Amino acid sequence: MKALIVTLILCAGILHDSHAQVTGPEPLYKSRLLKSGDEERLIPIEVALKRRDLYLIVSSDGNASHDWSSWIEPEIIMKDGTTLDLTTLRWRTASNQVKRGQNYRGGPMMVAGKEYTTGLGTHAESFIWFRLPKGSTTFRAKIALDDGGALRDGALTPASVRFLVYDREPVGYDMTNDNFNLKSRDPQSLPADQIAVPDDLEVTTWATSPMFFNPTNMDTDAEGRIWVAEGVNYRKNKNRRPEGDRIVVLEDTDQDGKADSSHVFVQDPELVAPLGISVFGNEIVVAQPPHLIVYTDVDGDLKFDPKVDKRENRLTGFNGKNHDHSLHAVVSGPDGKWYFNQGNCGAQFKSNDGHEFFIGGQYNGGENPVADSFAIAGKRSTDGHVWVGGFAAKMNPDGTKVSIIGHGFRNSYEHTVTSFGDVFQNDNDDPPACRTTWLMEGGFLGFFSPDGKRGWKADQRPGQSIPEAQWRQADPGVLPAGDIYGGGSPTGIGFYENGALPPKYSGLLMSCEAGRKVVFGYFPKLEGAANTLERFDFIKSKGSNFFRPSDVMVGADGAIYVADWFDSGVGGHNDNDESLSGTIYRIAPKGFKPKIPKADPNTIEGAITLLSSPAQNVRFIGFQNLKAMGEKAIPAVSQLLNHPNKYVQARAVWLLPLLGNEGFKIVNTMLVNSPDEEKRLIAFRSLRNAGQAIVPLVSMIAEKEPSAAVRREAALALRDVPAERKHTLLVSLMKKYEADDRTYLEACGMGAQGADTDQLWKDLKKTTSFEDPTKWSEAFARITWRLRPLAAIKDLLKRAREQTLSLSARLLAIETLAFYDDPLALPPLLRAASNNGPVGAEATRWLIHLGNTRWRKYGVYDALKKAAIYDPDQIKITGIVVPAVEGKSKMPPISEILKLKGDAEKGKITAARCIMCHRVGGLGIDYGPSLEGWIQNQGNEKFVQSLIDPSSEIAHGYSGSRIQLKDGIEIHGLTLSAKNPLIVQSQGGIVQVIPSGRVESVESLGRSLMLSAEQLGMKAQDVMDVLAYLRSLPEEAQ
Repeated sequence: MKALIVTLILCAGILHDSHAQVTGPEPLYKSRLLKSGDEERLIPIEVALKRRDLYLIVSSDGNASHDWSSWIEPEIIMKDGTTLDLTTLRWRTASNQVKRGQNYRGGPMMVAGKEYTTGLGTHAESFIWFRLPKGSTTFRAKIALDDGGALRDGALTPASVRFLVYDREPVGYDMTNDNFNLKSRDPQSLPADQIAVPDDLEVTTWATSPMFFNPTNMDTDAEGRIWVAEGVNYRKNKNRRPEGDRIVVLEDTDQDGKADSSHVFVQDPELVAPLGISVFGNEIVVAQPPHLIVYTDVDGDLKFDPKVDKRENRLTGFNGKNHDHSLHAVVSGPDGKWYFNQGNCGAQFKSNDGHEFFIGGQYNGGENPVADSFAIAGKRSTDGHVWVGGFAAKMNPDGTKVSIIGHGFRNSYEHTVTSFGDVFQNDNDDPPACRTTWLMEGGFLGFFSPDGKRGWKADQRPGQSIPEAQWRQADPGVLPAGDIYGGGSPTGIGFYENGALPPKYSGLLMSCEAGRKVVFGYFPKLEGAANTLERFDFIKSKGSNFFRPSDVMVGADGAIYVADWFDSGVGGHNDNDESLSGTIYRIAPKGFKPKIPKADPNTIEGAITLLSSPAQNVRFIGFQNLKAMGEKAIPAVSQLLNHPNKYVQARAVWLLPLLGNEGFKIVNTMLVNSPDEEKRLIAFRSLRNAGQAIVPLVSMIAEKEPSAAVRREAALALRDVPAERKHTLLVSLMKKYEADDRTYLEACGMGAQGADTDQLWKDLKKTTSFEDPTKWSEAFARITWRLRPLAAIKDLLKRAREQTLSLSARLLAIETLAFYDDPLALPPLLRAASNNGPVGAEATRWLIHLGNTRWRKYGVYDALKKAAIYDPDQIKITGIVVPAVEGKSKMPPISEILKLKGDAEKGKITAARCIMCHRVGGLGIDYGPSLEGWIQNQGNEKFVQSLIDPSSEIAHGYSGSRIQLKDGIEIHGLTLSAKNPLIVQSQGGIVQVIPSGRVESVESLGRSLMLSAEQLGMKAQDVMDVLAYLRSLPEEAQ
């Protein structure tokens, strides 16, 4: 592929959502994320300069693993047209891992096997600052991932980097060293001016140690006081405070913008680094495994006195005491529910109305576990579902009506619920796969297998990246994971709807990233059935390594508050600061003066004020009191439908059906008649929450609703409806599925749980008129993939073996068969495995994997032996070696070959030499890259070059391996699976399955598996004849 030369000027920088307020200057250039597996890892760039300062940044984008990066042949174009080699200039400052003319380890700079001698080799994170001579107009270079980082032992690494060019000092790359003393016992804090925010906001220090220590989480009450959960006894320091950790209350009594009062609400020996604090009026909820503790401040004096006040364990049965993967903060939803979440340490608990939940997996974390996570993995809860791993749930405040709303997490540190009812979460992980996700109700994220018996590594497919494998993004039944951004340590999360900030910030999702010293910002956007997330840096350290945001929230005054853990490291294994310091920063418009209206919750006016609060948990008190007032509150609540802020309007929509018949009618009319997609969505959720019968509710919209998001909610609502009552509705909803909307498909799949999938699939098939399985649309193939009805097995085999279909369509049929949990899928998969080529190879790979995992009970290995596909004791291995090109090519230069006129008819005959490895004109083997459409994408010159010198550029995914067996046999081919057994595909599509015990070594071949034109007996005219033939084919046949 020809590299794209990008010319950027200052104003053309990076396009952001019109809402996004980016912290610090915009880059002049920002590359895409370059990954080790990219087809193109060398990208020429050209950047117009307006200033003499040049900052070259390489960001790891959170991974920081194998990120060898190079600025190759960097030069400055001067005003007079001359060029200046940038490597000859001295930089003002740079990170300590920059080398001239070498990679960062001191070796040659190599990209795709080619050596470059001029450049700057480095490793992300990297910073280089040059002061350029006068007359500098343009910066030009090639940016690249070096082979030394991208490839190890012939395999791809998780390397991923992003290159940025600035002419103003970027935020977050200050080279000044921190002067903090980790061994000091005196309180320390990062000055507010060392934290960057958008230009129209300012940061001030609201409170800092010794008013409180080590803040793990915080919340606000209606008066604007901030309540802090401390984690002094965190992980390895669990005995640092024997009397227990504390809940501390901070207050700004004189309203000058700084807290001046601090006192302890409770110190409890049972509190060991609690990770959640929530304030609901006089109920203070603390997440402290194994319990969800509620302290009730009966006398309202803000101090817990066991003689007067009450303490109860609202729920109990959660693992993860003194562990990060444990119980986290409770937040209120617009539906009047409490939402909580737990990491993947495991839980076994009963709701207060008697339902029992078993949430297990392959991890037992924390002190004194109360549930055996391994033993209960895959056990069905009394709600009829299997839940695994980390999970999120909602419940009535009294602990009844618990409903799991998502599972399969690793350690979702926190989640937030918007006034629309959308749940957003982040998930913290050690491999480079941290994520921020819109959580669809019931969604499964896949850190463990659906039965909780296997971790993601056990099911990782060959060539699959860690992020894709960890969150099982290629598997049916899994929710799209949203923004997977790499390594990090996400912590608190919040959502700004209304308050003190300018209106453009309404709808801002904020996610703390302690590992990266930043609070990410997002403006979620509804696209199809999903909420898309485009990340930017909202609040960021200017360079200090001690800014470690642990929580973010909107205060009762409408400002944003961020809690800083303050440390040089993150996590239980890297807690270094002995001063136990912490700080709370306030982010607000410049000159902001806090004003919190007085509100009596026992009056309609006061409750409306509370419902309109910027603070999430404060709104709960207004909701509860208005709900108790019933019909008399309808006029006041209805007035909020005219509020200028759409989130405040939404709060009224949730409440109205609960107030009486008139409120119900208002919202019902909104669902039927509103032209606004968002209002119809909220109206549907509200009516469902109010107890509207599901089947009549879904029937109102199933046929005519244009919004995929509203139909998504309808599908989810059908999940627990009996099969015979939801069948017709599911058909209506599923026939509207479009192939590119994975979220909608997953919602329909969840809605179809318990349905007669055979009949559902047959009825859908009738609506499509696709009786011939080779004529299925992509959408119907995906529906089959998600439903996996037994009635489809025969058709799937036919699709897998049909060579007129695209390779991707045939492989999807194999994958669909592999995800059945029924022995009827075994025979067709065995038949598919008997074929040569990638389809047979993939079927074989799946069978071997399934024989060790989900299908072990079906005797897969016995069936493989019987079918003579794989018998480790009897298998015969054939050596297949691709000869290297000998001597120098006798072909004329490419420019001369391209002058020749090709003959398409002769080319058709010559092209027959290609079909042993390539697919062309509907014929051939899918071993090498398909030639269908290849020239249109790559161009004539690339095509000629690839025939003459195949090793000059090897397509992504087609790097060959040299496999040496212990008996001396050598095989060249594509390694399809490196596990036991090894599966390799060679020329002609021949697949061999080799027991690992027979393998001596596997290494990169270092050249193409393709024979050159000369090795195939072709001359220059033959090359142009083949090119002419390929050009003559219809585009769909090429």
